[in-house]
Amino acid sequence: MAIAQPTGARAPWYARTATTAGRPVVLGIALAMCAPGEYHLARLAGWSDPWAYGMPATLSAYAGIAAVVAASRPKGARGRFSAIVGATVAILLALAAQIGAHLISTGHMAGNQAWLIGLISAVPPATVGHLLHLATTPATSSRPSEPQPPRDQQPVPVTAPLTAVTAPSLPPRPTEPPALPPVNYSDPRCAIIRRLYDGGHRPGTATMRTALAAAGHTASDGMIRGTLRAEVERLEPVLATYPPEQQLRAA
Repeated sequence: MAIAQPTGARAPWYARTATTAGRPVVLGIALAMCAPGEYHLARLAGWSDPWAYGMPATLSAYAGIAAVVAASRPKGARGRFSAIVGATVAILLALAAQIGAHLISTGHMAGNQAWLIGLISAVPPATVGHLLHLATTPATSSRPSEPQPPRDQQPVPVTAPLTAVTAPSLPPRPTEPPALPPVNYSDPRCAIIRRLYDGGHRPGTATMRTALAAAGHTASDGMIRGTLRAEVERLEPVLATYPPEQQLRAA
């Protein structure tokens, strides 16, 4: 029974070595094998030594450069389509050169045909022209950028934080005064004064005097302020913080 190995297992060293070191070796051997046929075609086209040795280097370098440019440029970048076409043509030329050279060397095709000589002679100038075209086209996307507004209409950046200016606040006015608690006052008149705080303000002397008179009680102004109201606010200190009655009338 075979035991399945985990899919994430690391490849053995000889497989890794063959992948990393084997690729440049295979590339060098393949270029060396292509060189004789391309050199032979250059000689047939009329080039003499040492210029005929430039044909293998031209076809091999041209195919490699065009292939790298086509693979490295993003979609939409200028020159990417041209690089793909150039890489395809370079590979086809290198392939045709090998086939043609072998056919000529084995006698299956005549090497002095005009169209063949003309095609071989056009390879160096065509290669130079296309490589210069690839060198002058930027490797950025050709998509148009968004239009920028005029300089005088661009927003001005804020360099300093804005601080809010707050007006001085008045003491909070209670919306609902607390209900009359069960407080035992020393004087029953204190309960009458306590009810005046239910309006949300601290009653004045005249208001307290009127309320006491309406209930049938009398007291001097000093006793109203210093004894009766003082006892109410002593037992409930929060009442002393209420805004004065005069302030509310002025507002």
